[in-house]
Amino acid sequence: AWPNRVHHQTDGGRKECRQSTMAANQSSSNTPTLEEAVECPYLDTINRTVLDFDAPDHACSITLESSPHIYACLVCGKFFRGKGKHTPAYTHSVEEGHFVYVHLTKGTFHCLPDDYEISRDDPSLRDIRLALHPTFTREEVDKLDKDRELARDLFGRRYLPGFVGLNNLNRTDYLNAVVTALGHVKPLRDFFLMAANNTNSSNGHKSGGGVVPLNGKSKKRLVQQIEHAEFSPLAKSFSLLLRNMWSPHRFKSSVDPHMLVQAVSVASNKRYHVGKQADAGEFLAWLLHQLHLGVGGEDGKRKKKKKSKRPEKSGATSVIHDTFMGRVEVTTAVRTRRRRGEEAALKILNQGGMEASENPSAEEDIIDEDDRAGSDDEETIQRKRLKRETHQSLANETVIVEDETVTETDFLQLTLDIPEKPLFKDEDGGLVIPQEPLVNVLRKFDGVSFGDVLAMQQQSPENSGSNGTIVSKKRRYRLKKLPNYLILHLSRFKRNGFFVEKNPTIVMFPVKNFDLSSYVFPEGGRDKVPTEEEVKGMSTKELKNILIKYDRADLANNAIEKNELLQHCLDFVSTSLPDLLADKYDLVANITHDIPVEVGREGKQRNPLEEGSYRCHVQHKATGQWYEIQDLNVRETMPQLIGVSESYLLIFERKVAA
Repeated sequence: AWPNRVHHQTDGGRKECRQSTMAANQSSSNTPTLEEAVECPYLDTINRTVLDFDAPDHACSITLESSPHIYACLVCGKFFRGKGKHTPAYTHSVEEGHFVYVHLTKGTFHCLPDDYEISRDDPSLRDIRLALHPTFTREEVDKLDKDRELARDLFGRRYLPGFVGLNNLNRTDYLNAVVTALGHVKPLRDFFLMAANNTNSSNGHKSGGGVVPLNGKSKKRLVQQIEHAEFSPLAKSFSLLLRNMWSPHRFKSSVDPHMLVQAVSVASNKRYHVGKQADAGEFLAWLLHQLHLGVGGEDGKRKKKKKSKRPEKSGATSVIHDTFMGRVEVTTAVRTRRRRGEEAALKILNQGGMEASENPSAEEDIIDEDDRAGSDDEETIQRKRLKRETHQSLANETVIVEDETVTETDFLQLTLDIPEKPLFKDEDGGLVIPQEPLVNVLRKFDGVSFGDVLAMQQQSPENSGSNGTIVSKKRRYRLKKLPNYLILHLSRFKRNGFFVEKNPTIVMFPVKNFDLSSYVFPEGGRDKVPTEEEVKGMSTKELKNILIKYDRADLANNAIEKNELLQHCLDFVSTSLPDLLADKYDLVANITHDIPVEVGREGKQRNPLEEGSYRCHVQHKATGQWYEIQDLNVRETMPQLIGVSESYLLIFERKVAA
């Protein structure tokens, strides 16, 4: 309900307002409070139905200038620059009689042309303030996954916060699907929802800056944060878009990602631009890297200053790396065709069966090149010539040499190769679409199988003499550490010299309890779950260490007495620790790629990447209901249909991470 006021929309009312403001200022020797100087009689002229703060660019509608001081007219919804005399906003207020404006950056309300600020605490302006700059408290963020209530927009339409449609700005469905999926990754979502808050948190740092533990847990997992004002434009736009998606105070039930699309276009030098379809897998990898840098993360290329034999430990420097970064061991086996060389040929010649006293060494015979008459007998000269010829022949002989190198590297997503579609058609003349379980596709990371990387790669002529020619290169992958949120990229698109092909193979996967323990080989072996008797026999220090080791320092720090600490540890060991050590995952988001039926038929060679579109499946955790979101279309779906769709990107959540 609007507060009861006497509103006047005439010049006399404006004069009365100015006189009341001047009287309030003169009535006290101190500086007037904000409430005393903000009495405005024009708040009933605000037309909320024309307000759209998701505009593509906050620029003046008259001069088309982008400025930090852009004001939105709350009567007609247009944007104007400045509020002083002779500015577009001032002129508009005089000519059109529109008196109430809001600063798009600061969120302050002003009355023009009288030029005084209206209180932000006015209850009649609260909905506009929350629609312009949505904010979340820690309590509101913690309730997002538990809230079952539907929100209502300005036109009476109901929507579920977080499950809203994003407007397609001409082939930007890949961006909509990726943003929707990332918006349901809890640590990433909570970080960007709270990043814009200016209130001090309980740890003494501002919520947007400092070095704080992620989710208030272990002190060892520190994440570097910077102030929200120091975020990159891309990170700021991403944060604003997530806050709009999860806000229950929207004026409309859909969101326009104009600002994020523009920030992505600028940051990528128009690699990802409006009107140009892109690969969602490549865009996800690029976006995560840019967000990592945009929130203060360090570039890995700048760290490598000194070479060391020991593998570098992966340290999370941002919420991106702390959430998605894992570690994999890569063994590279290279078979090279090269010249044997003089030293190797000499070793072969020295492997004779006679004693050294009976048969002079091959090295002496090869070095001694004095074949003049009288220097040796004819038999010795013939023997030396034969050995020199044999040595030269062995040295020039081409051999295959095998070398293995082992390295460890970090990853943000795992790329999986799926089986190719069959070459022949079925009895009805159609293509047979094979189905493959995800566990078979993951054999690439079983730690045993080698996969071909390169074959018959010709090197430059200057290196062919020393390094030779690579015949084959194979790699074996062994997962050392899995992140709390695992991204799997199913490589469906294959580019050749003529066109792009899509592999339609269906990869089946479970939605819950996906066990990956057989693919992980941690250093020092896998930990065992201690028994109840072993836990009861531990000291206070040992109980705290076991909780801190598995990122539950909050339980260790909150316990005052040993009995309370022992109970926390027993509950953790019996409920959460088995799932943590078993590496079980639940599906969070699934991005699929669909193409029209006619694409790929004979006689119609069209690009499936350009003709297709992306969809995203996400789950509402409070009700367990799955939703399929494709641009502005949001509808319910069954989990049985998700596991048999043409999935392209999968995001899994470790069970204890929830």
